[in-house]
Amino acid sequence: MSYFKKVCEYSSGNFVSNLYMSTRYVAICCLQTVIMDKILEGLVSSDHSVTVKKAIVKKVVEAAEKEVTEQQCQALFTLTTRLILLGEDAFEKQIGLQVLDAYARYHRPEFEHFFSKDFVLSLLQQGYGELNHKDPAIIEYIHTCLRLLISCPSVLEIFSIIQVEVLRMVCERPEPAVCARLSTLLSDFVQCIPKNKSGVLFCQQLVRTISYFHCFSSQEQELREYVGQVTKVSTLLQNIWKAEPTTLLPSLQEVFAIISSTDPAFEPSIALASLVQHIPIQMITVLIKSLTTDQNVKDANMTKALCRMIDWLSWPLAQHVNTWIIALLKGLAAVQKFTILIDVTLLKIELVFSRLWYPIVRQGALAVLSHMLLSFQHSPEAFHLVVPHVVHLVQSLRTDGLPTSKAFLLQFTELIHCMMYQYSGFPDLYDHILEAIKDLPKPEEEKIKMVLNQSAWTSQSNSFMSGLLRQAGKSETGKTGLVNLGNTCFMNSIIQTLFMATDFRRHVLSLHLNGSSTLMKNLQLLFAILAHTQRAAYAPRNFLDASLPPWFNMGSQQDCSEYLRFLLDRLHEEERTLQAIESAKPKDATGEHACSNGPTGQASLEEGEKLPLHEAEPKPCDDGKTLIERMFGGRLITGIRCTQCNSISEKEEPFTDLSLAFCPATSQNVPQPEGPSKEPAVSSQGCVNGGSETLEPGSARSPASSVPSVPMTNEPPLSVPDLVNYFLAPETLDEDNAYYCEKCNSLQRAEKTLKLVSAPEYLILTLLRFSYDAKCHVRRKILDNVTIPALMTLPVHVHAKSVKSPSVVPPFLQTEPPESSENLAKKLKPSQKEEVEEEQQKEEKEIMDGVEHTRREEELSILSVPYVLTSVVMHSGMSSESGHYYSYGRDISGVDMAQHTAEQFVRKEDSGNGQVEACSSVSTVSEKEQGDKQINRVQEADWLLFNDSRVTFTSFQSVQNITNRFPKDTAYVLLYRKQDLQGRDENGGLMANGMSAEPPLHKELLDAIIKDNKLYLQEQELNARTQALQAPSSSCSFRPNGSDDNNPPGSCGPSGGGGGGGGFSTISRLVF
Repeated sequence: MSYFKKVCEYSSGNFVSNLYMSTRYVAICCLQTVIMDKILEGLVSSDHSVTVKKAIVKKVVEAAEKEVTEQQCQALFTLTTRLILLGEDAFEKQIGLQVLDAYARYHRPEFEHFFSKDFVLSLLQQGYGELNHKDPAIIEYIHTCLRLLISCPSVLEIFSIIQVEVLRMVCERPEPAVCARLSTLLSDFVQCIPKNKSGVLFCQQLVRTISYFHCFSSQEQELREYVGQVTKVSTLLQNIWKAEPTTLLPSLQEVFAIISSTDPAFEPSIALASLVQHIPIQMITVLIKSLTTDQNVKDANMTKALCRMIDWLSWPLAQHVNTWIIALLKGLAAVQKFTILIDVTLLKIELVFSRLWYPIVRQGALAVLSHMLLSFQHSPEAFHLVVPHVVHLVQSLRTDGLPTSKAFLLQFTELIHCMMYQYSGFPDLYDHILEAIKDLPKPEEEKIKMVLNQSAWTSQSNSFMSGLLRQAGKSETGKTGLVNLGNTCFMNSIIQTLFMATDFRRHVLSLHLNGSSTLMKNLQLLFAILAHTQRAAYAPRNFLDASLPPWFNMGSQQDCSEYLRFLLDRLHEEERTLQAIESAKPKDATGEHACSNGPTGQASLEEGEKLPLHEAEPKPCDDGKTLIERMFGGRLITGIRCTQCNSISEKEEPFTDLSLAFCPATSQNVPQPEGPSKEPAVSSQGCVNGGSETLEPGSARSPASSVPSVPMTNEPPLSVPDLVNYFLAPETLDEDNAYYCEKCNSLQRAEKTLKLVSAPEYLILTLLRFSYDAKCHVRRKILDNVTIPALMTLPVHVHAKSVKSPSVVPPFLQTEPPESSENLAKKLKPSQKEEVEEEQQKEEKEIMDGVEHTRREEELSILSVPYVLTSVVMHSGMSSESGHYYSYGRDISGVDMAQHTAEQFVRKEDSGNGQVEACSSVSTVSEKEQGDKQINRVQEADWLLFNDSRVTFTSFQSVQNITNRFPKDTAYVLLYRKQDLQGRDENGGLMANGMSAEPPLHKELLDAIIKDNKLYLQEQELNARTQALQAPSSSCSFRPNGSDDNNPPGSCGPSGGGGGGGGFSTISRLVF
């Protein structure tokens, strides 16, 4: 200390001179090899100014270039180490670092001897003085010394020591600051990182150490420091994974083991999220496969892991966290672990939504939220958990002023629109949301449907499992098939045809039915399930039991046309009965009955029931017509005119379908059985299992250019309009089939005519393909190909006064027959006393009858009502006794194409016989081009093929060419939708019974769908687990959905489309 005291004595005078003298004395001492450690020790403990101290230290550092003894160097290294590690303030530590760096560089052998492996080991195991070995200063000191020894051979021994010690240190779970310092050291000196098995173990232990990182401070500075420390550690792992790829998978397995822990005393840190951004994206498939297919992973562990991964969304700056979360969600859906998905979604959906408030993580949180909500399609429960927070978030995004908020708001509102579309029927929950986003764009309905269809859990393809373990997801069409319950293809094809009758389906779903078990209620439930189920195919057992005709044998093949007629009659009569019961109830205070909105007598408005959302204004009761009458009901007049006296007998009858016979090649070949002629039966009845294609004996259709004969080999095939024209063509009753005219009191030659006076909203046409062979006493199938037009017109006779404008195609018009149209022949036979008087009046009456007939004809005008094809039921088979039914269909309502369709059809106002047209009648080239474009638009609309459980996309060309490609597959039942102008009122024609959108589901239907969807998810999950146990011994293969255009649909039976299995998947479904 005497040397330092002498130096300090020079400080009593002038500062400049004192400083000069003191530094000069130090220099002299250095030249004389004075003990420098003593000078430094006295300097740092003195009370002199920092400026003086810095000046002296500078001279000491400069003196390092001089020769110093080994003993002096060791003493100096010891002092600087103490200053660095135990210095009282930053200045002392800075002095120690400066002097150590200087003397170590100029006296490297002495420093190499000082910083030996034993010294490093003692630092790492025992610390330094009162400093704990876990203190970050220890790691930083070693890091500094290694930089000074990097070129010395002895550093290799130190590296080996550090490799062992760092592994031990991370096993002791050091604090984030220590790990950060250690990561910096190892990043600079990769030679210190453990290798091989020790390297794998080091990575695993470092991952587990990260799971213990916690920061309980709310101060921004401390949080930033904490995030920085974690980032350093995760960066080290990234570098190790890149250098040694074999360490990656074990590290990630350790991550999963940590986050899947169910130990209640341990909650891993969300700092693990920092590792996700360093995992290669291309490894997602491998890792998710490893996780989801591991039979040792229990559901509780997987649930915990998924929940904690979702918590990672709160970690700032972490990239790809949302990608991994969504990948795991999809992987779990692919292996049918729906219980986990349901539990996690309901538990974490609100937390994910809350992350949207923070700009730094909101984009990833929105991706996860979108997937969770869009895939959770069996119930609105998850969406309704976040509904209360939507408006507040929208308002915040509008006002926060961030440049990215506007684009984010558009994405968010698109998601909300999708969810409100999926779960409509909650106006009390959605009204305030719609008000908040009313000025923002709404996605198209087709886009919403596509998004929902692609996002469902059952839509996730399973690329992780093969063979039997692969489950058949819902068709990409978004439609649901119907399981064949044993030769029930006749029912399945009709149900799908009615379901694709868009306006009829919407009316059925909008009905408010009471608790009675009615056929309409069963149909409503079936339609609701087909529209909203997540099943690829639904088994309609309850509807089969409720709708099967009594004379049908369960399990036997039946006629679909007969079933359709029975079903519609049942629904009609059921509603009539309920209307009668409703009308018998006591009247209200106004003396009027409440208007029923449905077949079960929906409660009146006076009783407090609300109208459905799509019927905001009250509607008339439609003159008491049933839903079947409004949708499928038409009327026709059968007239018979005696050619002798011109008396006319007319009868108006309702119909729900028209049975179209095939015209014979020549009328002379028709057999002539004996027997009197009979009054022709109602055309709508047809034959129970098809119908006879031969004309009544003695009858012949009047020749007309538009009524072709049976096509020959080189002639074009018949078309549907040809068959309709043949059905409506005049028929001559002569010879053995002569008409008994009561006015003439004898058999007379007569002309029979059919006139449509009221066009149905949906026109059902049945092609009578099953004829009776009298010689062989068997029913044969007529395999003639029939061209099916996408558009056609139907001649309807209406009163001339009902036609307002020649440019308007009036829709459903009902004409009541005038009094003069009654059958004049249905009178009592005159007595002999009146013969003289009648003989005198005979000539006068004949003249009057002719005048009356002419007047009545002039009162009617023929309108060409446009129709567009919506569904076709095909029969595949060579006979009427066996085969298979399947159907083509598309969604189209009465107003979808009205504006275009009405312009393509020409109204005929002449009094002649109207003819059915297949396409538009145009007068100019431009009009023809427009008509062709419209027909193409109609034909290019999405067509679907429903073949029991299988639903695939197809085209209109396939519908038209199916018989050419597969001769035994022929059109049997066709459904056409009448097209009307939009915006027309009662004065210009009654609006089509159509709805512009799908109606909201009633609570009872929604509950039933949710219950069935949950059951289905449970079935799929249990089925997947059961099959996973059987997988090693199973050889079952999977046939994915494809196009049916290249193969015939098959026939009913074990191996065909209509077999008991009824589907493309041979996997049996477990039912609880």
